[in-house]
Amino acid sequence: MPKIPGINHLQAVKALEKAGFTVVRQGRKHIVMSDGIRFLTIPRHNPVNAYTMGGIVRDAGLSVEEFLKLV
Repeated sequence: MPKIPGINHLQAVKALEKAGFTVVRQGRKHIVMSDGIRFLTIPRHNPVNAYTMGGIVRDAGLSVEEFLKLV
């Protein structure tokens, strides 16, 4: 699996919104998103660690290539 470079958490949120996820709630340290079936937690780090971002993309049911097209 190709690595996802560390990206800004706001870019990740916008890309996941394009994939059908919506923001459920926002806290000081995390953003929670859902598509009605899955829940994703995105940390408010700049940049989000590549390993963490890979796990979020996998949990969203996307491939790395699909996610990178959305960014």
